[in-house]
Amino acid sequence: MQHRIVVLGAGYTGAVAAGRLARRLRGEDVSIRLVNTEPDFVERVRLHQLAAGQDLTPRPFDEMFAGTGVELTLARVAAVDVDRRAVTVDGAAGREELAYDSLVYALGSGWNDGGVPGAADHAHELASRPGALRLRARLATLEAGRTVVVVGGGLTGLEAATEIAESRPDLDVALVVRGALGDWLSEKGRGHLRKVVAGLGITVHEHRTVAAVAADRVTTEDGTAVPADVTVWTTGFAVHPVAAATALELAPDGRIAVDATMRSVSHPDVYAVGDAAMAAGPGGEPLRMSCASGVPMAWQAADALAARLAGVKVPEIAIRYFQQCVSLGRKEALVQFVTAGDRAKEKALTGRTAALYKELICRSAVWGVANPTMGLPSRRRRVARQDHRDAVPAEATA
Repeated sequence: MQHRIVVLGAGYTGAVAAGRLARRLRGEDVSIRLVNTEPDFVERVRLHQLAAGQDLTPRPFDEMFAGTGVELTLARVAAVDVDRRAVTVDGAAGREELAYDSLVYALGSGWNDGGVPGAADHAHELASRPGALRLRARLATLEAGRTVVVVGGGLTGLEAATEIAESRPDLDVALVVRGALGDWLSEKGRGHLRKVVAGLGITVHEHRTVAAVAADRVTTEDGTAVPADVTVWTTGFAVHPVAAATALELAPDGRIAVDATMRSVSHPDVYAVGDAAMAAGPGGEPLRMSCASGVPMAWQAADALAARLAGVKVPEIAIRYFQQCVSLGRKEALVQFVTAGDRAKEKALTGRTAALYKELICRSAVWGVANPTMGLPSRRRRVARQDHRDAVPAEATA
């Protein structure tokens, strides 16, 4: 009997986990089903480029997973019953139920409007391809002199504001940030960011919190009205709601609580990776929602699951940070080097060199999806012979 592995979500983490499992385990021993709503891979780190009018290279999963044994199911996940080990999905053929022996939950996150009045009705989001395409269509209708306000001064907000300002210099672009612009960066990083933002003509409203969004403006907590023909909301991400409807133990923010091997602390046949999981990084601090965290989490989960099924020693990797890469349009970027715990060092790359570095990182991320072993030994392990429908290896429950 094949051990049935179901992977939910084919973003960076789900796609990497599925491909890595396929290269770690023998096809005659396991079946791997990848459930996703779209037939091709979405480069989430490039969605600001898509919104600004650039066309991204299509990356169909049928090509990426050709010959691996990974089966793609195009459907939306409606529910997960972790006690019955079953996933309910809605696809072209209607509703169906997928049984599993091991589950990898990688449904990720979506945009978070923070409950701010009017945000859900009037603001655009960049957390999904449909959202980026809607923003792209809206920007295309704007005449010269119209205003675009980006709310949020994190990585997504900076990339969105600079990309739009560079591609549409005829628009008035503004950025509203809660603290100081780039206040988490080194002195060198902050200085370069301010130089680029000023050069692109972006107006920055610092130390402002948006309290309401309307069709033609955003209003800050101090009552200041900032004109906005288009508002782009980038203040953070919210976890996918499916997890909250399961019996899985969750962290206070709704992410699935996992151990060092990305296995659910309440259900040992479930692994969670990426933005869906609350995992500890250096110093016990929670890993932030990001591709930089999610990909090594996917490596860890796949390797741990494969090892447990094969009855061999379970590896553990130390997940740490090295840099934060920020595109500032197509010609500029900032690479802020950080400590293992994600605190800025003084060292930073800027300018064209940083732009080339960031592009290399983006391309490497896609390469990692299609080549998930990342140069590690790819010998496929035989699954230990036991009835995995009813039990997991003894080590998995230790």
